[in-house]
Amino acid sequence: MNSIEDYVDELATELRGPPRAKARMIREIRDGLTDTVAARTDAGQPPEEAARHAVREFGTPAEVAPSCQWELTVAQTRRTALVLLATVPVLLGCWRVAWTLGGEQGLPASPDVPLLTALAGAATAVGCAALVITRRLSVPGTLPLVMAWTGTAASIAMPLTTLVLLTTALPPAENWALLLLIAAGTAAAHSALANSAKTCRQCAVRAG
Repeated sequence: MNSIEDYVDELATELRGPPRAKARMIREIRDGLTDTVAARTDAGQPPEEAARHAVREFGTPAEVAPSCQWELTVAQTRRTALVLLATVPVLLGCWRVAWTLGGEQGLPASPDVPLLTALAGAATAVGCAALVITRRLSVPGTLPLVMAWTGTAASIAMPLTTLVLLTTALPPAENWALLLLIAAGTAAAHSALANSAKTCRQCAVRAG
């Protein structure tokens, strides 16, 4: 049984992806190997020999890792798309409210507003497309990197957009509570999306 644990530990170190999906995959592989060993042992084979044969039949970690990594890469791509869709539209709505309030107070809109809005809309479109495509059996090999860099770009745009709000859209003295809420939400969203995009990029590189 030790050879099985060594096997799954070696395989686990080769893989990157969503922690839950990776843990579930490793657990299923361990359970499958354990069942094979149990069947061989019941047939009269010594446990250590049964474990060696089970591992040999399943394939070496180097042989198994590519298919496992691609499955995790698709899962991470989908996860990054979900994080993007859970953060960018909400922040965009908050920014639009702030810009509207600024307009009502007679403040000129920043010239960066249309560009930032367009970037947020484009990122959301890519996230929706990735979410749909990852439901298919055949996922383009370039999609994970596209999603990773889209997520990275969106995460960088988040604090920049909030900075525009802080400096041009609203007088902080009059709307400090709204700005504080948007700033806190932006920080949390930036962290979640940037980390997910980074993992997605690492997965794509390993899968490539």
